Amino acid sequence: MKRIQQSVYEQRGVSSTKADIHQAIQNLDKGLFPGAFCKILPDILAGSPHHCNILHHDTAGTKAGLAHLVWKLTGNLEAVAGVAVDALVMNTDDVGCVGAINGLIVNQAIGRNGFLIPGEVIQVIIESAERFCQMLSKWGVPCFFAGGETASVGDIVRTVDVGSSVVVRMRRRDVIDASRMVPGDIIVGFSSTGRATYENEDNSGIGANGLTNARHDTLRPLYRRYRETYAPEMSKKLVYRGRYKIDDPLPQDSKFWIWKALLSPTRTYMPLIKLVLENVNRRHIHGIIHCSGGGQTKIVKFGRHGNRYVKKNLFPVPPLFQMLQEVSGLLWKEMYQTYNMGHRLEMAVPDNETANELIAISRHFKIDAQVVGEVRPKLGPGPNKVVIESPYGTFEYL
Repeated sequence: MKRIQQSVYEQRGVSSTKADIHQAIQNLDKGLFPGAFCKILPDILAGSPHHCNILHHDTAGTKAGLAHLVWKLTGNLEAVAGVAVDALVMNTDDVGCVGAINGLIVNQAIGRNGFLIPGEVIQVIIESAERFCQMLSKWGVPCFFAGGETASVGDIVRTVDVGSSVVVRMRRRDVIDASRMVPGDIIVGFSSTGRATYENEDNSGIGANGLTNARHDTLRPLYRRYRETYAPEMSKKLVYRGRYKIDDPLPQDSKFWIWKALLSPTRTYMPLIKLVLENVNRRHIHGIIHCSGGGQTKIVKFGRHGNRYVKKNLFPVPPLFQMLQEVSGLLWKEMYQTYNMGHRLEMAVPDNETANELIAISRHFKIDAQVVGEVRPKLGPGPNKVVIESPYGTFEYL
């Protein structure tokens, strides 16, 4: 049997496509709106035929391991505060993509190695989650922190694992169903960098995806002595093989240290989504996509069968992603499939007038926005396709 060549990401035990996971769940019920960005259930909580429920879960991934490393090296608890935000945003913004923007109840789950992670670290993570919910509520997205569970499970967690869940009830008629994306639609992208009006500091754009590659390709071999921060099964030649120390400045953007750029908290777009849905008729929003796992190819899973998503006017690649490509040697095609590369939210709308409304609303929050592409009919039979026309080549993804 011919051996399939694994990517570096897969050799590190992770995957941007999660093909095996998608195969494992392919026979599960897809919910009331099979084409929606996340699974939507009947109103189990109250039994209304006009409402629906969403229960969503995600984690900060290996970004938490990087936060542990930085905290060990610097003693700076700020390094671990952001992972609570990462875990929450990966949930709140997913449900925001189906139009759920009111009455979010969030729960936090922390697994720690009790030999390495003291209570002061856990306290910072919990308090950071609560502050995030308070911030969303302040900006018009009612969010309630219900608490959670912290388990000391050193037998299975090497450092700390931070996850969260969100539950929300909404009207079925308000659901944004991404299956409505059709040829002729315009795709508007919303920047992942800069400083939104509701953020306290500049954002590098990193999000919470691709951090396994990012930290091992960026940081120097001297960090290999912190063995708890990487899987012992990984080939040593793939462990911390970069050229930078955590306190080196980020090339082309010296306002960030390397660690600050890599641990920059994942931007939430919920205040933006809230204002959009209050001012733009929902029937004009054909789909909202959170470009998390899969990066710029995430959209390929949604929309009418046979769509071709052509992205030909993407944002300039931010300095962090330019650095990551340089140190990793990843092909640009894989970079666009692993990272958001400059925008982590996009909306599909039917006309330029609606697109301009979205851009104006985004600028209200000091978030750059622009038309990044369009939906075209697919050429020939087969599944949806993404075409990225970049300065580094044209790439196609199924």
